[in-house]
Amino acid sequence: MTPSPVYLVGAGPGDPELITVRGLNAVHQATVIIYDRLVHPSLVAEAPPQAQRIYVGKESGIHYVPQGQINQLLVNYATQGERVVRLKGGDPFVFGRGGEEAEALAAARLPFEIIPGVSSAVAVPAYAGIPLTHRKVASSFAVVTGHEEGGKEHTAIDWRRLATAVDTLVILMGTKGLVRIAAQLIQHGRAPETPVALIRWGTTNEQVTFVGTLANITDTAAAVALEPPIVTVVGDVVRLAERLQWFLPSTAISPSHQLTIVSTATTHDPGALSL
Repeated sequence: MTPSPVYLVGAGPGDPELITVRGLNAVHQATVIIYDRLVHPSLVAEAPPQAQRIYVGKESGIHYVPQGQINQLLVNYATQGERVVRLKGGDPFVFGRGGEEAEALAAARLPFEIIPGVSSAVAVPAYAGIPLTHRKVASSFAVVTGHEEGGKEHTAIDWRRLATAVDTLVILMGTKGLVRIAAQLIQHGRAPETPVALIRWGTTNEQVTFVGTLANITDTAAAVALEPPIVTVVGDVVRLAERLQWFLPSTAISPSHQLTIVSTATTHDPGALSL
């Protein structure tokens, strides 16, 4: 029996309508769906009623199912002839460990297909009205992780070079390391007054954006007890957010922290899938 390919599917950043047509078709045909914490429940519900649903979500510091065990689940179910869909938040290959899962399948000589997804690195800033590039403001951007693999004695990110190498920095999973990251950027040449946006639960009806500068953003994040999931954007393009808001249009100013706080008032409902 020739096993069906395992589909490593990017579910997008939160709004369920941002999954690709190919990705949704794979979900519709799954007999086993293995899904992450940030995958919208309505996408899991799109799998056939008889499909087995396995939750393997991760939170900061909490891995309900270790990565090695997830890899083995994919191999085991595929070997049994199941049509397996690994549904991952964002894009499988952008800090999603999709590469590790593909390696496990390749080592087991099992067929697989990568179905790219809309990454939170670009979608979340867009929903906050922040273009990562703009002809008059920014011509380059970089995406980095703020949460490297545990056990590393030293960071693998060269903040000295990265601080001023690109116009816009997008930092994923950087909440706990925000103090260190801001300090590194300032130390290596990024201006303290550089605008910074912290976007929580981007593309969902819980989205909220806090805007400050490298000099004050860590104090503000601490003052409001900001928790993941957060996408951080550093650069002058953040200044465009106030003019280009479209998803959550109403704003309020917090005088104590001098931040723009984008509320959750919206007419767009990402909880509804149009199929």
